[in-house]
Amino acid sequence: MIISATAQGGFSGQSEHYRIDTRQHAQGQALEATLASSHFFAAAPAAPAVGADLQHWTITVDDNGQRHSISFAEGEAGAQPWQQLLQQIRSAR
Repeated sequence: MIISATAQGGFSGQSEHYRIDTRQHAQGQALEATLASSHFFAAAPAAPAVGADLQHWTITVDDNGQRHSISFAEGEAGAQPWQQLLQQIRSAR
C-alpha cells in the first residue's frame, strides 16, 4: 500500500509531501490499521474549506489497484480522523 500526503497553501505558501510504502516501513501496519478503522476507502472525497491562509491537504492511498483520495484543510471541523492520520504519516517519515 502506498500512502501519499501533499499540502499546499497556508501563510507561507510552502508545500509538503510525504510518501510511505507500508510494506517497507516500520510503521506500515499501524498506518494500515488507522486507514481501516477510519473507513478511508468509504470516505467521501470532499473538497476542503476555502481560504488562502489555510493549509490544504490531500491524502491518497493506492492499494492493489484501488485508489482513493480525501482532501481537507488543517483545523477544519469534521476532519479530525484525517488530521490524526496526517500526524501519524508525519511522524512515520
